[in-house]
Amino acid sequence: SGSPGTSPPFAPAPARGLARGLARALRAQLRAAGPHAAPLSVLAPRGRTFFGSGRNFFGRGGDDGKKEEPEEKASAKASEKAGAKAESEAPGDSEGSSAPSADGAIVPVSGGRGLRKDTGPAFEPRILGLPLPRRPLFPGQQRLLQVTHPAVMKELSKLFERGSPPVVGAFLHRGETAGGQEAEDSGESSPSLLENLSQGDPLELLHSVGTRARIVQAAPFVQPGKTGQAEGLQLLLHGHDLIRLDKVLGKGPPLQLQVSRLELRKEKESRDQLRAYINETLHTIREIMKINPHFREYASMINQGLEHLERGDPHAIAHFAASLTTASGAELMQVLEEESPSEKLRLSLELLKKELDLSQIQQKIASQIEEKVSSHQREFMLREQMKMIKKELGEDKSDGTDKLLAKFKERLEGKDVPKEAKEAIDSEMEKFSNLAKESQEYQTTRNYLDWLTMLPWGVTSGETLRLKKAREILDRDHYGLSDVKERILELIAVGSLRGAVQGKILCFVGPPGVGKTSIGRSIAEALNREFYRFSVGGLFDVAEIKGHRRTYVGAMPGKVIQCLKKTQTSNPLVLIDEVDKLGRGNQGDPASALLELLDPSQNHAFLDHYLDVPVDCSRVLFVCTANVTDTIPGPLLDRMEVIRLSGYDLQEKLRIAEDYLVPNAMREVGLWPPKPKPSEPVPEEPVAEAAAGATEAAAGAEAPVDAAKEPTAATATSQEAAAELTVPPAAVGAAEGAAIEHGAVEALIRWYCREAGVRNLQKHIERICRKLATRVVEWREAQKADEPESPAGTEESGPPSPAAKGEVASTGAGDAAAASLADLDLRVTEAALSDFVGKPPFTSDRLYEGDLPPGTSTGLAWTAMGGSVLYIEATALPRPEAKPAVPTLSVTGQLGSVMKESSQISLLVARRRLAQMPEVPSSFFQEHDLYLHCPEGATPKDGPSAGVTMTTALLSLALGRPVRTDLAMTGEVSLNGKVLAVGGIKEKTIAARRAGCKVLVFPQANKRDFDELPDYLRDGLEVHYAAEYDDVFAVAFPS
Repeated sequence: SGSPGTSPPFAPAPARGLARGLARALRAQLRAAGPHAAPLSVLAPRGRTFFGSGRNFFGRGGDDGKKEEPEEKASAKASEKAGAKAESEAPGDSEGSSAPSADGAIVPVSGGRGLRKDTGPAFEPRILGLPLPRRPLFPGQQRLLQVTHPAVMKELSKLFERGSPPVVGAFLHRGETAGGQEAEDSGESSPSLLENLSQGDPLELLHSVGTRARIVQAAPFVQPGKTGQAEGLQLLLHGHDLIRLDKVLGKGPPLQLQVSRLELRKEKESRDQLRAYINETLHTIREIMKINPHFREYASMINQGLEHLERGDPHAIAHFAASLTTASGAELMQVLEEESPSEKLRLSLELLKKELDLSQIQQKIASQIEEKVSSHQREFMLREQMKMIKKELGEDKSDGTDKLLAKFKERLEGKDVPKEAKEAIDSEMEKFSNLAKESQEYQTTRNYLDWLTMLPWGVTSGETLRLKKAREILDRDHYGLSDVKERILELIAVGSLRGAVQGKILCFVGPPGVGKTSIGRSIAEALNREFYRFSVGGLFDVAEIKGHRRTYVGAMPGKVIQCLKKTQTSNPLVLIDEVDKLGRGNQGDPASALLELLDPSQNHAFLDHYLDVPVDCSRVLFVCTANVTDTIPGPLLDRMEVIRLSGYDLQEKLRIAEDYLVPNAMREVGLWPPKPKPSEPVPEEPVAEAAAGATEAAAGAEAPVDAAKEPTAATATSQEAAAELTVPPAAVGAAEGAAIEHGAVEALIRWYCREAGVRNLQKHIERICRKLATRVVEWREAQKADEPESPAGTEESGPPSPAAKGEVASTGAGDAAAASLADLDLRVTEAALSDFVGKPPFTSDRLYEGDLPPGTSTGLAWTAMGGSVLYIEATALPRPEAKPAVPTLSVTGQLGSVMKESSQISLLVARRRLAQMPEVPSSFFQEHDLYLHCPEGATPKDGPSAGVTMTTALLSLALGRPVRTDLAMTGEVSLNGKVLAVGGIKEKTIAARRAGCKVLVFPQANKRDFDELPDYLRDGLEVHYAAEYDDVFAVAFPS
């Protein structure tokens, strides 16, 4: 036996057959094993051996950690698993056993307290001998051994046939003891050479003291060598007791020996001396574990062995301690052969002390080397290596600083750099030229110069100052929004007279989905300016506006400077989105930081924290968007010109849906053909913007939805695409008759999408188009299933004829498919609308379809989603006589603080108005408990505009007279009965028309707002203007 190195000199074929035959028979033979036999598992890892260099399981030290160490660790782990499994399955060896390790590693794995006295198999004087390389096997330990000689394997096979695991004698080879390291390094040691002792005297070649061991596991292996592959058996030996070699019965192979049991001396010395040896031995092992990395790697395993040995046999402790060292085989044999317990402990302690000294020296050397290599030296070496690598790759830039300076100067050519910025750039360039690349400030200065030189100092883009072209662009992309368009045209007109458009700060305020964000890009296109957008919704860091200080790692300028660098012009259009949702955190108040940027008197010298030089932002056109102005700070709002965008009414939504939303959705799902290419001349027609953010031109707008006749081409099949055939649209799924009728669109707006914008309307239209596309695809699949199979692509059709819009030239199969598809109903009617988008969320515009009961009045409210009808309900209960005669009013309906105060004022106005009527008793409010409620209690409500409505409801309750059914009103009432102006007149008018209220009461101050409404909104309405509440009373309760 020995370590694998070269292949054996004999032919491996017989050995291979014998090893494989033995492996097949091992499991069947194991069933006949005796009660004391450990289980024998047969593994077959082809091409892999767990037997390596024969060194200690924990390594040899500093000069022995070579490339074989990973192999040994793997061997150790495999051996541990194999040994643990064998010991756990053997009832007679559940204690006192030890984990196998690579090449003679001796590590205990048994559980339980103390050491078990292993009686082992019955002693027989005649035994099979196996030579061991380099290190002996200690009792109670386990070790892997390889056998490759055919005769030895044959003899082992006979022993296995007897029904119990074989027992062998393991003796250390003297030649391997003396020159084991040289043989290991050279790889000349072979297992077959050790097994064949026929050329010498075994008594001289083997040590006289060995270990009687039992084979607990066997596995075939294949070991590659220089002349071929060596195959054999890998054995796991478990040592039981010490034996002495008395006589050689046969040189073999296999080696037959006569042995006798070696009786160890019992304790005759003082127990205190033995205890001292044991304690010092255990202490030394723990000291080595602290400083030796190899010992620390297996610390848990060693600690487990120490716990088992602390109160065990002194011989077992000495054997365990010696096995942990990297001592030579001769030194280990001295420990094994010694019969005295104290002397055996002394010898093993000497080996441990040598191991401790060696570990300390290794630790000292490592610390000295680490101290010599400082961080600066290591960085210098790495940089030098980097320089050499770049030089070899041709990327050497030793003059990189000069090139960078030249690039910076080239950027500044042709730019009108202000004096302060020029001085800062020159100063930084001079400092940059003297900086070393290794310095930390080099990269910081480089980034700073890069930002300074990239800004468009004095560079502007040419502007378009023609009103006609600007009006065409604005009307093409957006429908309505007359206030915004008028303001932009005024800006262009002033710029045309002055020669340049000055920077302004505009703020578009309106509900979601009306086109505030998308119109910014259209304005930039109309003015021929670069467009840049950034959102400040939820922004809480001032550095996003003003930039970071250069002293911070990763510092950057603010958004405005980034905009100038990206657009490369000093007069872009900057859209600041969601300005009403600015946050405020620990990093400052961004709204206050915007004051300097959006102030025309200050932004000509805007100072960014990163650049630290003034930047002219006076030519920038700032456009801000917001849903409401309540959350915008007053100083910031004062610096902006607010343009309010009211919600779309029914007519505007119909036009937007028919001209833009429906055609786009049909093309998106593939029901209609795509837009013509830009090279094709297409007449332009005004279309509405897609509130979801689409701002591209809707050139070639389609005809009204219910008269759409354009077919569209869908994706061809993979076979047709491969053949590049032109297929008629009907053959590939085009839906020529797909359309949404006018009545369906109107019902969709009225009963499904009442918000001010068109974003929700767009979602519903897209949902309808997707269901239509699903119908077309299902029909096509059904047609294919019914048709007989025929070769694809037998007929071809020419391209669509441009002579007539919506007509496609096709042949045979295409015409038949188109005719069949025409039978499929793809027109969405108002009656079928619920099949596409479900039941309508709004079933009626009115809470009361008939006459209003006394105490109920109809008001008009404005929300961020548009206008709505607000009903006010009042009732009264008789007051008990015990209560004081003080009028009380309880309000419900989730009313805000302003609306609650308005209800108290309304009660006072109603009491005073009731006192002026002699025919009605004025004690009604004192004799009753009053309750006022606003329906839809889950919706928060606030504001003073319901003052006249609440007053009218209270008077209706006191008089017992109902209010007119077709009457709706709005207005704030003061304590003296004045009716004050309110907002949202357009939205409230739309809501009144939708609810069927033909008679409206508005404050006198809002007459101008109503007169500005389109004629189709004012037609058919009877409007009364009230300056005092008496005017409202006269309309609500006519005499």
